[in-house]
Amino acid sequence: MSKAEYTGPLEPMGCHCYRIPKTYKPGMRVDGHIYANEKLLEAIRKDQAPEQVANVATLPGIQVASIAMPDIHWGYGFCIGGVCATDPNEGGVISPGGVGYDINCGVRLVKTNLFLHDVQPRLKELVKQLFHTIPSGVGRTGKYKFDPAETRRLMGEGPKFVIQRGLGVPRDLDHTEAYGFIEGGDPELVSDHAVKRGSEQCGTLGSGNHFLEVQVVDRIDDDQVAKAFGLELNQVCVMIHSGSRGLGYQVCDDALASFRNCAQKYGFHLPDRQLACAPVDSPEGRKYIAQMRAAANFGFCNRQLLMQQAREVFAAVFGRSWEDLGMELLYDVAHNIAKLEEHTINGQKKKVWVHRKGATRAFPAGHPEVPEAYRAVGQPVIIPGDMGRASWVLVGAPGAMEKTFGTTCHGAGRAMSRTAAKADAAGRKIDRELEHRGVIAMASSRFGLAEEQPKAYKNVDDVVEVVHDANLSRRVARMRPLGVIKG
Repeated sequence: MSKAEYTGPLEPMGCHCYRIPKTYKPGMRVDGHIYANEKLLEAIRKDQAPEQVANVATLPGIQVASIAMPDIHWGYGFCIGGVCATDPNEGGVISPGGVGYDINCGVRLVKTNLFLHDVQPRLKELVKQLFHTIPSGVGRTGKYKFDPAETRRLMGEGPKFVIQRGLGVPRDLDHTEAYGFIEGGDPELVSDHAVKRGSEQCGTLGSGNHFLEVQVVDRIDDDQVAKAFGLELNQVCVMIHSGSRGLGYQVCDDALASFRNCAQKYGFHLPDRQLACAPVDSPEGRKYIAQMRAAANFGFCNRQLLMQQAREVFAAVFGRSWEDLGMELLYDVAHNIAKLEEHTINGQKKKVWVHRKGATRAFPAGHPEVPEAYRAVGQPVIIPGDMGRASWVLVGAPGAMEKTFGTTCHGAGRAMSRTAAKADAAGRKIDRELEHRGVIAMASSRFGLAEEQPKAYKNVDDVVEVVHDANLSRRVARMRPLGVIKG
């Protein structure tokens, strides 16, 4: 698909939402809704992501609207930042492009009882030790090795499997989305090739935009919720962004191959072959759902092991146990996943398949799936930005349930392709530029830093402003980067 500028309609609906009417192109069953402001719309129009929003609106069984968050940019099939819900009772489909290749890519935020003045003198040592301990980069393997049977147990049990081996504590599960386990996964349906790809990659960061970042809380916007989350000014935290590595990629690849002829088989038309999908209740659909859930459990395991390695590094650098350093998990949230959830649609409660592709669940206070520790205030929402500016902790808000199937943004969103970012960085030393900003950055290749330079991303503050004002999620605290390791 061409990434030329989008020239179609974007009609303002108020409250930072723009509409692509379903009359825009043949086959659209619902409107498209894009959350943005005028400033972000300039970037959004520069590629074909809005066209992808319109294409998703053609999916059988889609409910209400095809939705996109303000960090929207072009992706495979669905745009990054795309959301849709399909009703299996109305012929609703499941689409791997609506989950993404990196199944259960997500973010984990770990608190500490350290403050900026504790960490600043040892920051370079800390970042260097994190970089040399935690594997990052394309195809890297780690210190944890699992044979095929164990890898399938990772998918079948989630982080509970590694916690039982002493790699974490049971309370970590209480602060993980879905307690780190998606029911209904079937590891036996995952191909041997996918299992092989994942067997030595659990506990590794990977490449691209995946990272581990040491951050400091530099702003509190909601004192009450920040207190409930255990956050305060100048406190040091660790943010981890990674997913299911090669295993999830292969599961997606396998599913796309099996879905290739499903549109013809089940009698519907797709405007883009990358939207390959199958009815939820078809053999192909049921198989992918079972595989996807299993891969999601692997993703939770990966972030659990990454966190445990970070805990061990902090303990070694500061000469105290990670428990003494207060390295407790605040929350872990997935942003590449499809889930069967109950939502109220046109006054009627329905169970629908919510696809979130580069989008984060944002359930409000009182929702039964919010961990008990946070139920009075709402679900923590973790929004990474670029490595030169900031990241955010938000909290789920009621508007998300009314407008977006309980969903908000997942990050800053790219403003520049990786190719363009590398070309822009030619002759520059990104690590030096970041150090001038007070950020120590280490990566397995200079191209990794070039592709992920701050300029390659939208300003996360602008993205967060939109979802806050639209009442999809509310600002709680902002974190400034201190040190980052990347692939």
